[in-house]
Amino acid sequence: MTSLKGMTWKHPRGYDPMVATSAAWKQQTGVEIVWDQRSLQDFEGFPVEELARQYDLIVIDHPHVGQITAERCLLALDVPGREAERAALSHGSVGQSYPSYTFEGHQWAFPIDAAAQVTAYRADIIERPPVTWNEVVELARIGQIVLPMLPPHNLMTFFTLAANLDVPCATGPGELIAAEAGIEVCERLAEIAALIEPSNFAMDPIAASEALARQDAVVSVMPYGYGYVSYALEGFRARPLAFANIPVLGRHGPIGSALGGTGIAVSAFSDNPEAAIDYAYWVASGETQRTIYAGSGGQPGHAAAWEDEAVNAATGDFYQGTRATLDGAWVRPRHNGYMAFQDAASKRINAGLMTKAPARDIVAALNNLYYASL
Repeated sequence: MTSLKGMTWKHPRGYDPMVATSAAWKQQTGVEIVWDQRSLQDFEGFPVEELARQYDLIVIDHPHVGQITAERCLLALDVPGREAERAALSHGSVGQSYPSYTFEGHQWAFPIDAAAQVTAYRADIIERPPVTWNEVVELARIGQIVLPMLPPHNLMTFFTLAANLDVPCATGPGELIAAEAGIEVCERLAEIAALIEPSNFAMDPIAASEALARQDAVVSVMPYGYGYVSYALEGFRARPLAFANIPVLGRHGPIGSALGGTGIAVSAFSDNPEAAIDYAYWVASGETQRTIYAGSGGQPGHAAAWEDEAVNAATGDFYQGTRATLDGAWVRPRHNGYMAFQDAASKRINAGLMTKAPARDIVAALNNLYYASL
């Protein structure tokens, strides 16, 4: 019996569907896949090459593709003879999820999970979610906002606000953002940061969602944070969360949210690359995503699931409620060197916000860090 090892991230949304789909795959093919988990923080920053030397299958996010291409630690999935399958996966992409894993002419992962910063809220506390930036500020002033500010999520909100204002940050050579545009974004972020509880600076979207879902929650809205479908399910936590598109700061609707999600990748060091690639194609397919993957607590990356009436009914219309944000999401830089920039820039933003440093100084530091990453 062929046995593969896989690494995913530690959350029911990241782990449970991998176990469930692997059980079904074993029944179909006899190939066993054993999954390990790593924390969200490790997922966002741990070197993929180290994982590739230990695992056959790895769940990654798209900003790693420049690094992994340079390190040659993953296999390209655009193998000959499977063009029709890849065309179907590309056609079923939610927003830019599929092309976000395309780099230097090759496909390094297939999206199995689609996400972007969206709005999460308590429908039993607040009548409707905020739809404009001014409404977010009003709610923050009365203590109703939770905002994940733990790196790198503060930087993700900076990215989202910039792109929503139609001044998206750079994804190639040059400065990250023009000084005046960056100052406006930084000042908006500082406006909210001054109104939220200091504990928010130690929160990622999971911690913020936990705070929202408590029976005795004192906050009602996370206006910008990666959506977790788990929290929309009845019985997952004391109170379910509702989800909606991001509030609008610019003039073009809920566009520009920093794309997240995950993809399934295959190690270049695997002893069974064909078996691993076969599973990657199958688990990312529309039928698997719509059925086993969604039904086991996953947050699919294929439109077949996002558009399915039963999938939406089971999740309080999580997918329909946030689809416009996903379709208009912005793809982060992916060059080799970006991951180090993401870490340093996130820390610099929080250091500046906590000391009330001038926005111009923060933006200048971000641009210098970005130049150094190229």
